[in-house]
Amino acid sequence: MRILILNWRDIKHPLAGGAEIATHEHAKEWVRRGHEVTQFSSSIKGESAFDTIDGVKIIRRGNHYTVHIRAFFYYIMNLRQKIDLVVDEFHFIPFFTPLYVSKKKMAIIHETAEEVWFKNQGFPINILGFFIEPFFFKLYASVPFMTVSESTKKDLMRFGIKSKNIHIVNCGATIIESKNKKEKNPTLIYLGRLAKDKATEDALMAFYYTQKTFKDTVLWIVGREEMEGYSNTLREITKKLHIEKKVIFFDYVSEKKKFDLLKKAWILIHPSVKEGWGLTVVEAASQGTPTVAYNTSGLRDSIVHNKTGILVDDRKPESLANSIVELIGNSSLYNNLSSNAYRWSKSFKWEDSVQKSVTLIESIT
Repeated sequence: MRILILNWRDIKHPLAGGAEIATHEHAKEWVRRGHEVTQFSSSIKGESAFDTIDGVKIIRRGNHYTVHIRAFFYYIMNLRQKIDLVVDEFHFIPFFTPLYVSKKKMAIIHETAEEVWFKNQGFPINILGFFIEPFFFKLYASVPFMTVSESTKKDLMRFGIKSKNIHIVNCGATIIESKNKKEKNPTLIYLGRLAKDKATEDALMAFYYTQKTFKDTVLWIVGREEMEGYSNTLREITKKLHIEKKVIFFDYVSEKKKFDLLKKAWILIHPSVKEGWGLTVVEAASQGTPTVAYNTSGLRDSIVHNKTGILVDDRKPESLANSIVELIGNSSLYNNLSSNAYRWSKSFKWEDSVQKSVTLIESIT
């Protein structure tokens, strides 16, 4: 089968996250099973307009704002007669394929946007996006959806997508074993994009409150900024709070370095507003590092409350800090969560996930 994936970013994009990792894992398995897979995504500075990664053909056109319209024209002019299945991936907005693709279609979505519109977009786009989003899904009423969690399935059903059209395919995790030991002093880690919808500032504030009780605590911030200048904003916050000497910014790190840091850290802080799943939670768990997070969509799926981590109902940094302080101060609780998290992480294997997606795409009529 000839498959076209429409996704705003491919795996090489500097801001590629868990969604892009998952899409690529599925795509390369589809290739391995004998399918021909092409992905259309936005251009990347310094990268070719045409590429092949793990057998997946990549076409790059447009940017963050124009990739959707460029995909439409490229499909109509070059691919319409050459594709059997179009995979339309949602990130804030979809590619609106029901309006111009007559072939088989499948949608992939990790999370609905909803309140995230007000975190990453300015006025009036945030208002327009929030109120228009429900109408996006009306176009996809008969399109099968592949998603990653029960939380997102429930969100889709609220938007009118029937349960029978929603297929949950959990993410796997590619783990690198680290031989490092936990740091001597309590060490917190934030891992992910530096962005407002990830509530990176809340991680700083939670650390600020934590170190009032445990003064030898340190915080590692690991990840790239999504919006230019946001990293500087975060650094300024550390200065205003007088914690700049205890907060280390790592920016982007290699996969090996990432797992080394996760192994040495005591606790992962995950204050995101909304997630589809929470891949970094499982990655941290694989190193025996439990997570303290807000009780939000996706994170309540990747964390088993009071078993592999702690979910905080009150979305305030002070509440995150209270749970962090409890974990640091209670070695029995910490060791229990650490062991459970490690065992939990073993449940998520890409070979299981990709088998489900292969079965799904081959069943679409």
